[in-house]
Amino acid sequence: MSNNLIKEFENIIESGSRDEFLLRQIDPKRLPAHIAIIMDGNGRWAARRSLPRVAGHRAGAESVRATVESSARLSIPYLTLYAFSTENWKRPRLEVEALMGLLREFLRKEIRSLKENNIRFQTIGREEGLEPAVRREIDRARRETAMKTGTLLTVALNYSGRSELVEACRRLVMEWLATGRDPSELTEADVERHLFTAGLPDPDLLIRTSGEMRVSNFLLWQIAYSEVYVTDTLWPDFRRADLFEAITEFQKRERRYGDVKPVEKGSLSVANMK
Repeated sequence: MSNNLIKEFENIIESGSRDEFLLRQIDPKRLPAHIAIIMDGNGRWAARRSLPRVAGHRAGAESVRATVESSARLSIPYLTLYAFSTENWKRPRLEVEALMGLLREFLRKEIRSLKENNIRFQTIGREEGLEPAVRREIDRARRETAMKTGTLLTVALNYSGRSELVEACRRLVMEWLATGRDPSELTEADVERHLFTAGLPDPDLLIRTSGEMRVSNFLLWQIAYSEVYVTDTLWPDFRRADLFEAITEFQKRERRYGDVKPVEKGSLSVANMK
């Protein structure tokens, strides 16, 4: 029984609730160090209620709040959220404007909560492509949480996994032309130094909401060995219990990184070698 975790959520979750039941299943010694989430399903959530899509995005902001605060209470070192991809610019202009407005509003309202929960904020992606008002709020949130030492919240904005890899290659070429290094010496570490996520560990757990079975151009290099958890829950309905459930499922899995499971003497079989 994870008494320390229960204490972190004291007066937050109700005794006997599903939240408490799931929290008690979590082994605090085997928590994922880095959780990445593809937040999907806002539009469908709104459509099912005959509401405009922006209503789904606004409801999704509540899920962001619950997930970020719960991750901080669990002492998850790294949390990365996929908020806006480069492909999202193709959406109707009014929806994009509403998304940018919600982002500004969220950052203004949540900066106090981020600081109270010892959360440091940063973004990845092509920030220069965002409107100035959004960039000002990002700068403020980053500046005011810079000294926080708890969960590092990374929000992917105007982000594309393929563009990230192209940019990393471009920087490598420029670096190598300047230094005269032999291209045959290129290593994975060289590429990782030039990714937007340089300095972050790869995600241990990738969560995708809304039941879609794809990674949507998100952290293509970094999720090579991430455990993938897909839930049919739409993002606006994703709450603390859903996060706990994803973590308990993660803890049931055996991570091998391409290796084989050790077998006991006399128990060698084809199944063991998979």
